[in-house]
Amino acid sequence: MAGILDGERQYHVQTAPGEVGRYVILAGDPGRIPLIAEQLEDAKQIAQNREYTVWTGTLCGEKVTACSTGIGGPSSAIAVEELTKCGADTFIRVGTSGGIADQVRGGDLVIASAAVCGEGTSREYLPCGYPAAADFEVTEALANAARKLCKENGTSAHVGVVHSKDSFYGQVAPEDSPVYYTLKNRWESYKRLGCLCSEMECASIYAVGLARKVRCGAVLLAIWNMERTYSGEDDTKVLDTRIAIKCAVEAVKDLISADK
Repeated sequence: MAGILDGERQYHVQTAPGEVGRYVILAGDPGRIPLIAEQLEDAKQIAQNREYTVWTGTLCGEKVTACSTGIGGPSSAIAVEELTKCGADTFIRVGTSGGIADQVRGGDLVIASAAVCGEGTSREYLPCGYPAAADFEVTEALANAARKLCKENGTSAHVGVVHSKDSFYGQVAPEDSPVYYTLKNRWESYKRLGCLCSEMECASIYAVGLARKVRCGAVLLAIWNMERTYSGEDDTKVLDTRIAIKCAVEAVKDLISADK
């Protein structure tokens, strides 16, 4: 009897080998995928199922795919697992985040070199204590693109460790949680260690990447700085992700060139 995973198409993302490029740009929001597809040549929608919207086009003569993941680690891990089975080996997450470190302001770009495993999905892939680290080549390409774009845009680019979590409201309203003191103490530790920002997918994506031996990285738009907001300091709120998308696209171009 055939199982649900035995078909040619992947069960969740509904793609098949030959429809997916080696290079994949991931975004949580399905509405962000057409914006990414606009940066590709001859892009076409390949699949749409649940939270997964998939388009494939080309950059520099190479097939490139854009896929949404939905919010959080479990659905992001599924996307990387299934797209890897279709031939992808390089993944860049384009996402949003809330700044933690004082120097990260709204509108800045953060390149996540590693992620705190504050979520649960990474535990299905990494033993306790093993770091959820990004691929160096992908991180370097993203950092170079981010520095150039931020210089042109009058913002700043940051490279370092980010925090990945499962609960959005555990971050933005921890005082409402029964485990408030645990959350608060952990948060203070992240601040003291210089953690740049908080988001919900990087650790899971990196964990799958390490387990499946594919390259992963991430560029995150800081939409605001939570600590500055809490303390009543001035900050900027920026929701336009186009600069982060541009950063990912430019990094893919560099990787394509380096891989040839």
